[in-house]
Amino acid sequence: MQVNPAAIESTQTRVRQLADLPGPKGLPILGNALQIQKQLLHQKLEQWSREFGPYYRVKIGRRKLLIISDHQAVSKVLRDRPEGFSRTAKLGETWAEMRLQTGLFGANGEVWKKQRRMVMAAFDPAHVKAYFPAMCKVADRLESRWKKSLGSEIDLQADLMRYTVDTITGLAFGQDVNTLESGDDIIQTHLDKIFPAVFKRNLAVIKYWRYIRLPSDRALDRSIAEVNLAIDRFVLQARARMTEYPELRIQPSNLLEAMINAADQGGSGLNDNDVAGNVLTMLLAGEDTTANSLAWLLSLLWTNPAVLQQLQHEIRGKFSPETPYSTEELNGLDYLDACINESMRLKPVAPMVPLQALKETLVGDVLIPEGTIIFSLLRRDSVDDAFIPNAAEFSPERWLVQGETGQSINSVKRISMPFGAGPRICPGRYLALLEMKIAMVMLLTRFDIDNISTPDGKPASEYLAFTMAPLGLKMRLKLRN
Repeated sequence: MQVNPAAIESTQTRVRQLADLPGPKGLPILGNALQIQKQLLHQKLEQWSREFGPYYRVKIGRRKLLIISDHQAVSKVLRDRPEGFSRTAKLGETWAEMRLQTGLFGANGEVWKKQRRMVMAAFDPAHVKAYFPAMCKVADRLESRWKKSLGSEIDLQADLMRYTVDTITGLAFGQDVNTLESGDDIIQTHLDKIFPAVFKRNLAVIKYWRYIRLPSDRALDRSIAEVNLAIDRFVLQARARMTEYPELRIQPSNLLEAMINAADQGGSGLNDNDVAGNVLTMLLAGEDTTANSLAWLLSLLWTNPAVLQQLQHEIRGKFSPETPYSTEELNGLDYLDACINESMRLKPVAPMVPLQALKETLVGDVLIPEGTIIFSLLRRDSVDDAFIPNAAEFSPERWLVQGETGQSINSVKRISMPFGAGPRICPGRYLALLEMKIAMVMLLTRFDIDNISTPDGKPASEYLAFTMAPLGLKMRLKLRN
């Protein structure tokens, strides 16, 4: 992605500057800030993309942003990390100001490279296999919870958040918090405040909290302090276990122990602060993204009964309520894979990625200076008929070897990037998909879905608070005959 002066000269008539691009008119000083609802930012940027094209500019306060939706350019930008682009300096500033330890999500440059090696060691396939029984145990608890709610409306997102919190704390840190059975969701309550606050402060034009502390800001401080204390406790307990049981150095029982092993290797350049930062990353990302992805999948299945029926047929043909879960059988559910991929195409929980240019560079035909912030819209082309036939339809068949539209699965994969792309693609994607598959097999072998609804009877609204969540989903179940 580094700029070649000769290439620029040879294409001088095509190269544009940021100031040359179209964009929405704004106000002095504030720019376009008042035209954007933070919770609907992704939708507004997608709407402007349809109006102004795949490259346009937006101004929020003093910040001049480049917005891109061309999937090829988005892919190139995502793959040009960490050398060409990084997380924004604003995100790092917000993260530090909130006293959050930096993990793989927010790290840049050499720090990111060192942490990446540690985290990838924790996600080694052999380790993931060792965590599998713990994941199944949490799914059994979710089943028990739902059996107690038969015939009643279930707050779908709240229960799925409990499921993901229990799963991530169990397999990542060896902590059995069991919010599904105890109802004690203190950790979840604290976690739920952090990502939305990061999102809000990252986009704020006026940093009021530096001068006036509202009750919500003081509550946020308390939540962050509690989460940091819990993380320090996780690390200390893991080190104590590893001292008492040295065999855990060879065969760690959870992700945290695996990360500590990797950090303790000579020359790693990592310490317990780096480990703590990635504990936080796993807690935040592991809770929010998987729960919201499952909620969107169930919402789409309910509104597409033929797809739901076909998925039931596949799952019930391979599993009964008494069949033990196995990674081999779960990975053989091709139609479930297709349903998950199609759901993430239409409803990616991360519909955009903000990045910052580390040097002067070309993005498509736009020459941008060092420091320019780019918002890459990951969903825009994925739901455009110009790139994917009948793009608005929920059609899992397009993810099979040859979709019913005749479009190659590879072309759909190139356009849809729910986990990102390039070196910084989500390292926990396999684990997240496995978690989703276990939950879906449990649900469709034990229960029949009686209803999934929203308070106004309309399709679930999209709500962006760092990740994109569906609002107000309620589910009613009955036991499968």
